[in-house]
Amino acid sequence: MKVVLFCGGYGMRMRNGDASDVPKPMAMVGPRPLIWHVMRYYAHFGHTEFVLCLGYGAHHIKEFFLNYQETVSNDFVLRGGKAELLSTDIADWSISFVQTGLESAIGERLRRVRPHLDGDEMFLANYADVLTDAPLPEMIERFKNSDAGASMMVVPPQSSFHCVEMNEDGRIGALTPVSEMPLWENGGYFVLRQEVFDHIPEGGDLVADGCGELAKRGKLLAYPYRGFWKPTDTVKERVQLDDAYAHGDRPWARWEREPAPVATA
Repeated sequence: MKVVLFCGGYGMRMRNGDASDVPKPMAMVGPRPLIWHVMRYYAHFGHTEFVLCLGYGAHHIKEFFLNYQETVSNDFVLRGGKAELLSTDIADWSISFVQTGLESAIGERLRRVRPHLDGDEMFLANYADVLTDAPLPEMIERFKNSDAGASMMVVPPQSSFHCVEMNEDGRIGALTPVSEMPLWENGGYFVLRQEVFDHIPEGGDLVADGCGELAKRGKLLAYPYRGFWKPTDTVKERVQLDDAYAHGDRPWARWEREPAPVATA
């Protein structure tokens, strides 16, 4: 299945006062940028056809892949001054780089890459900056066996704050961590059918318009997941991931500890 990645936003919360035009998916986690980790996750499950929805700072993403060095993350033998790779990352990947506008909403970006999906009935989509160890084949199979037009991973709220229950005179009766509330939030990792395009107007949004309309029709499927899921909306979150990587704590890197399963068609 093809994988559409939205990587054209400004990522303002990641900037920390930095005026650089490097897009958020290019923020580094270990020796590779976020977008590589997301793509490597999909490739582990056999999904190696990528469509990148570019926008802000697109040249950084293009240059990274045009100048890609396999030796950074693969073992090799140096013989006669030439590197002989013992394994590869992206040799079997197909990557379409599509400029989808600087200010485009996610839904509009998806609309603009529709021709690159070759009419495939089902495809995958993601934000290119969220990492997880979720069982992708299970997610896809659950969707395939439904009549839904879209599926999204949903996760418990990530806030560390507490919800407060209080009476009329302002006395607090209970404190409950937000993460323990019976609530779920959009975690990305979409599985979509072409039907979703019927509900995204020009300039529209994937979630508010496409998924919103499908939800009204009872055709939006959730994949609840309580395992590892980590967004990188802020500098703090990116630093936490980078530190975890440095200490060998990288649950999203399933390719490092298990054989690649057979891809779900």
